[in-house]
Amino acid sequence: MAEQESPEFGKADFVLLDEVTMEHFMENLRLRFSRGRIYTYIGEVVVAVNPYRALPLYGPGAVERYRGRELYERPPHLYAVADAAYKAMKRRAKDTCIVISGRGARGGLATPGGAGPAGSPRCVTLPAGESGAGKTEASKYIMQYIAAITNPTQRAEVERVKNVLLKSNCVLEAFGNAKTNRNDNSSRFGKYMDINFDFKGDPTGGHIHNYLLEKSRIIQQQPGERNFHSFYQVSQAGWDGNGCEEMGMRWDEMEWDWRGTAWDPTGMDRMGMDGMGLTGTGQVRLGCDGVGQDMLGWDKAGQDGTSWVQTGWAKPGPSRQGGTESSASHPGAASPGAGHVGGTGCRRDMWQDASTMGTHSRRHGGDRAQSHMGMGPSAAGTDPSVPSFEQFCINYCNEKLQQLFIELILRQEQAEYQREGITWQTIEYFNNELIVELVEQPHRGILALLDEACLAAGTVTDTLFLGSMDARLGRHPHYASRKLCPADKTMEFGRDFRIKHYAGDVTYSVEGFLDKNKDTLFQDFKRLLYNSADPVLRAMWPDGEQSITEVTKRPLTAATLFKNSIVALVDNLASKEPYYVRCIKPNDIKSPELFDEERCRHQVSYLGLLENVRVRRAGFAYRQPYDRFLLRYKMTCEYTWPNHLMGTDREAAQALLEQHGFQEDVAYGHTKVFIRTPRTLFSLEQARAQLIPIIVLLLQKAWRGALARRRCRYLRAAYAIMGYYKRHKVKSYLRELVRRFQGVRAMADYGKSVAWPAPPAVLARFQEDTQRLFRRWRARQIVKNIPPSDMAQLRAKVAAFGALHGLRKDWGCQRSWARDYLSSVTENAALALAFARRVQALRDKVHFGAVLFSCHVRKINRFNKSRDRAILLTDQHLYKLDPRHQYRVMRALPLSTVS
Repeated sequence: MAEQESPEFGKADFVLLDEVTMEHFMENLRLRFSRGRIYTYIGEVVVAVNPYRALPLYGPGAVERYRGRELYERPPHLYAVADAAYKAMKRRAKDTCIVISGRGARGGLATPGGAGPAGSPRCVTLPAGESGAGKTEASKYIMQYIAAITNPTQRAEVERVKNVLLKSNCVLEAFGNAKTNRNDNSSRFGKYMDINFDFKGDPTGGHIHNYLLEKSRIIQQQPGERNFHSFYQVSQAGWDGNGCEEMGMRWDEMEWDWRGTAWDPTGMDRMGMDGMGLTGTGQVRLGCDGVGQDMLGWDKAGQDGTSWVQTGWAKPGPSRQGGTESSASHPGAASPGAGHVGGTGCRRDMWQDASTMGTHSRRHGGDRAQSHMGMGPSAAGTDPSVPSFEQFCINYCNEKLQQLFIELILRQEQAEYQREGITWQTIEYFNNELIVELVEQPHRGILALLDEACLAAGTVTDTLFLGSMDARLGRHPHYASRKLCPADKTMEFGRDFRIKHYAGDVTYSVEGFLDKNKDTLFQDFKRLLYNSADPVLRAMWPDGEQSITEVTKRPLTAATLFKNSIVALVDNLASKEPYYVRCIKPNDIKSPELFDEERCRHQVSYLGLLENVRVRRAGFAYRQPYDRFLLRYKMTCEYTWPNHLMGTDREAAQALLEQHGFQEDVAYGHTKVFIRTPRTLFSLEQARAQLIPIIVLLLQKAWRGALARRRCRYLRAAYAIMGYYKRHKVKSYLRELVRRFQGVRAMADYGKSVAWPAPPAVLARFQEDTQRLFRRWRARQIVKNIPPSDMAQLRAKVAAFGALHGLRKDWGCQRSWARDYLSSVTENAALALAFARRVQALRDKVHFGAVLFSCHVRKINRFNKSRDRAILLTDQHLYKLDPRHQYRVMRALPLSTVS
């Protein structure tokens, strides 16, 4: 692993430090940051420093470089840990998770935020940490890597799922991200993405769960910060003609379009997008603080306070009973004191803020709004810079995630060594279990006391709630207040209390705790919006379907809802094989050059990175039950392949490792084998990878032999059947042939008119030979009946047929040949006498015996001119005669010269 980089970049793994001290740790971290090496390992944990600049570390080339590689084969990278988690999921069919964590946003702790894959089997990513530490970007790179290495066959459905998972993140960020003083695109919510994979490792579906949406940002932001991105996009798109300035929002140029392509994978049509935009406009009108009462319609509203609704974004629509009036104006609606939407003053402002935040929560997470914590506005006169209920819940979330890290990485690690009987040096670490119990312990924790105060009868104030905590938690070592510590002037009497978190002490203001914990969204308001004419708005409030006469349970408090969702999340993550990415923010000014050592030292300290290094150096990188270890690596040893004959699996695993020479790098527990360094595991994987093709070839050879033998048997049976069938066809053909030609001797044409039966393929050549023999037999039968006087002419015609067949269409085969045509009066009436005298003259001259042939011909010379001529053939000469001059001899050739 470390050999992949030059020593000038420092140690690529903190486990390789010469001394495990804070000074050496920080020096190595600073050196790698200055050289552009933002990733460093602690075993399988990745420490990531935000570079605040673009680095050439990502893209298709980097994906191919890390695809299928082990962690230690390439320099540290997010792709490496993503590939390790993905391979672990595929190899062992076990759920995996990647937890990305860092420092808190206020008071030392963090808001969880980001995205990641999970599935069945699953691979989960959950970011949590300081705003600006790089959690969101890290989760995006991990998601992009998983998307790049899956679905090599480009199946359309898998590509659609990947597209939805990647692009839906843009939509969620539009509704849940905002510009803060620390980060231009800060995630103000937590997100858990659950992705299902098939047996081939391709994503087939998923679910997205949201946590801890910072709804109070809608109505109040710190100086220099902004509202959620979606409100600016809505205003830019022209949903509200008054513009951002009239809404009281600060404006700057946005990079995104409200109707951009990110909506496409969600399946939402143009009407749905418009509905979301109009809902956002209504939220801006309702929750904006600087516009004044006139725009909201309060000055013109009556005591029922409904005129702003009738002129704004929640237009009444048909009710379930078929009418158009909303439940807010129903005769049976409760009075303002019993939960009516009307009212004046502080109570009305509190309801106004709650309705604005509740609507945005539903926009962001659909009907799962109860999984989000409700955060109300700061109470009048409070200092917004002092952490309050919102930051208390955020820090509680991070305490739970830190507890998960301690459970999975530190405590379980040491407990497993002790349970397996492995020699181990105990590592001291900070255990935050007491802090988690301080917050969530039933009946005694802060959340239980807060719910008890909210449900108590009578008038209960925040100060009384603080007194209750002082009375019941005063002796807890991690709790303090001004009443318990009168000398501590950093806290105010009757307002502040302090919790000693794992990352440091945080002082909270108790003001607003009770109001923010209560559900101020009355059922009348939910019924009103459920009966809206806008389908998008109506779909956000399914719980408004309940009739006004129905009796409903008291809704759970915001703290209880949040605690239940966080406990479920942590339990879900604890059931998976964890991989960690620890994000560090190098400075507060977003500089790619500055490395604030004090700030980074604080983050390293509370993240427990030094303890993690000590545990990793003293521990083992890989452990596996003996049976599963043998199942994967038994082919690398002759004593364990294909099955060992030893007494136990431990003895077989020991023989395997000793044959490879790894006995000094392993330890043997009661049920598991422990391997200290990743290089040993890599060597085993390499040996296995080299043998797998040989084993595959062996199995293929055996299987192909079995297939060939089975095919041979099938072929033999098929050939036997084909042989019987062929013999049957031959016999049938011969019997039919005998039947048809049995009486051809008695026929006038000797069987010429008899049709031949179609032969089988095997007898095609036989039928051709038979037909040839039949024709010769038939010709013999015909020739036998020809008189001897006609035989000479027959032979001449046969000879002519052989010479002229195919060259001349009509050569006189069908008529009787007279041979001496020029002497015949019928053939040569005008010149027959002249020809006879010429023949007699030639006979007297040359004394030939007989005239063999004579006829008229036409000569055509090379100039295409024709002349009439006559041919006379005797038994001695061939003569060319001129018929126009009494058959004068023009030329005579002896027959011996004619070839």
